[in-house]
Amino acid sequence: MDHRRPTLCVLDASSYVGLWVTKGLINRGYPVHAAVQKTGNPEIEKTIREMGKVENGLVVFPADIMDYQSILVALKGCSGLFCCMDTPHVYDEKMVDLEVRGTINVVEACARTDTVDKIVFTSSLTAAVWRENILSEKDVDERCWSDKEFCRKMKLWYPLAKTLSEQAAWALAMDRRLNMVSINAGLVLGPAVAEENSVSTISYLKGAAEMYENGVLAVVDVKFLVDVHIRAMEDSSTGGRYFCFDQIVNSEDETIKLANTLRPLISIPPRYEGQGREGFAERLRSRRLHKLIEGAAS
Repeated sequence: MDHRRPTLCVLDASSYVGLWVTKGLINRGYPVHAAVQKTGNPEIEKTIREMGKVENGLVVFPADIMDYQSILVALKGCSGLFCCMDTPHVYDEKMVDLEVRGTINVVEACARTDTVDKIVFTSSLTAAVWRENILSEKDVDERCWSDKEFCRKMKLWYPLAKTLSEQAAWALAMDRRLNMVSINAGLVLGPAVAEENSVSTISYLKGAAEMYENGVLAVVDVKFLVDVHIRAMEDSSTGGRYFCFDQIVNSEDETIKLANTLRPLISIPPRYEGQGREGFAERLRSRRLHKLIEGAAS
């Protein structure tokens, strides 16, 4: 642990991304408050608690995003928060509401502290890519939002949760004058992701065929995603939204490779097996991410 580095909080550290952000911070010498929810992934929570016994500088806190006070306890003494909220439960209308309310509690708690001066908020590309007329748009970038009514009509609960939560976070952060960055991640891939992040993976992939055909199905390696999160926290010039992906899946070969990576969670629809389809046009743009990476490298 590097005592010169500020203490940072990760909530929910028992989510898949939260676990890897926690590991990334520890590897870089940051003191970390890992806030884990009772309703989080039990296997990841066990891993975090085991890490807390051996990693100098890692303190594990129980947290409940519906319990405002527990959030404040985890945030005490922290200068920044990585908000990596996800759920191991199936997304439905009730889960959408819980995630939005929890997001509001977390951002409000940050505003009430004297120490937190930046939030890095993990969002999703699904908060930007779902609407009826997407094929009429050449570029899909950080200015775009998913159509909430379209998501409700199509019962796309995961994209709806991510859209409403991120919008609520932005509204409150601007009102409370908090410095916030959102990282809109593609489908997260990484070690044991099919086992440890199965519900979110399946939820993200609802409508995968449509995303594929629209040129907006993208993936990101969790280690790259973590690196972007930490750079966004460290770089004082960052602000706003950043699309984060390292590949757009828009050809049959790439689709088959993705399905194989995620077996047995998903299988290839028969119409995409060996039919030699040409690739679809890429619509996602990530110019802001490139600037962030180039700026950190220089």
